[in-house]
Amino acid sequence: MNTQRIIFIGGFLGAGKTTLMFEAAKRLAARGKRAGLITNDQAPELVDTTLLRTTGSEVTEVSGSCFCCNFPGLVSAIGKLATEANTEVILAEPVGSCTDLSATIIQPLKDKKGGDVSVAPLSVLVDPKRVAGILDGNSAGLHDSSAYIFRKQLEEADFILVTKADTLDDAALSALGVRLASAYPKAEVFVVSARQGTGLDAWLDAVMTRADTGTHLTEVDYDTYAEGEAVLGWLNATYTLAGNAGTDWKAFAETLLDALSREFDAMPAAVGHVKLAVSSGASLATLNLVGTRETLEVHGTAFHGTAATLTLNARVQMTPEQLETIVRGQMAKTCATTITAQPIAWRCLSPGYPNPTYRYDTVV
Repeated sequence: MNTQRIIFIGGFLGAGKTTLMFEAAKRLAARGKRAGLITNDQAPELVDTTLLRTTGSEVTEVSGSCFCCNFPGLVSAIGKLATEANTEVILAEPVGSCTDLSATIIQPLKDKKGGDVSVAPLSVLVDPKRVAGILDGNSAGLHDSSAYIFRKQLEEADFILVTKADTLDDAALSALGVRLASAYPKAEVFVVSARQGTGLDAWLDAVMTRADTGTHLTEVDYDTYAEGEAVLGWLNATYTLAGNAGTDWKAFAETLLDALSREFDAMPAAVGHVKLAVSSGASLATLNLVGTRETLEVHGTAFHGTAATLTLNARVQMTPEQLETIVRGQMAKTCATTITAQPIAWRCLSPGYPNPTYRYDTVV
């Protein structure tokens, strides 16, 4: 088995991790590298997995627990990609509400799997609007304990990536980069736009070659960390949809997510992220919500047909019971009398207390 380069792409919910992985996988393929991808969540049925499989790279999923709490599952996924796909590079996306990755993932991998895996510097992605609020000293619309997780992710980063660079002008991006470098001097700051390709090659060059990996640890209050995750209701659901030949499935998904966002805003309830993927045959549309309704994004072209599959992942500040009621209610309203929706997978939960397999107190 060849030594694999593994690149962890962390960051809070909605930071753009999956979009970056999508573009990075394509660029690695263009460089002649065999890339594999690992997604991670507290439950199966991930929109991210559905989207990333369209890159043509091998994708495997570690679900039911985060990487840190299921280190053997992570190692197994790495081994599977090596033996079944002969991968040279792995892009791995930890759960967006996880932190303490340097102590619980990076150091154990360096210590226990150093002969099989070469670990890249830990990259932490930040949405420019949310991180500006964090730097201003507020919670950026998140629960205080969730904002605590956000800050801890930044503290342990080797690289901080300001994503969605196309949403700000050059002056604002420059000022934000200066503020991040001042607040987190142990990290190197990159500015990237996965959709436009800005800064991606410079970041890829760094993570493919640099050896300064997991260079520092941070102190984490696990009670606050646990609360920051538990205040979010988590829902992963997959539906089969049936309509008539003229049903526009992309429009259906957009109507559904718009209705959900309006209800969350009216409560108000902080949105970590809501992701939708709707597909039929080779056609796929994806939709994202990372805050209030104004953040709603729709990608893909319209397609029609009598049947489709819809996968929904939601992380919203409310109880799982509230989230389940809202999603079921809005699904019923959006379907009305013209579309039939049959749930084939449904998992609604609140994450348990983080219990990492390993936690190192020194840098390996």
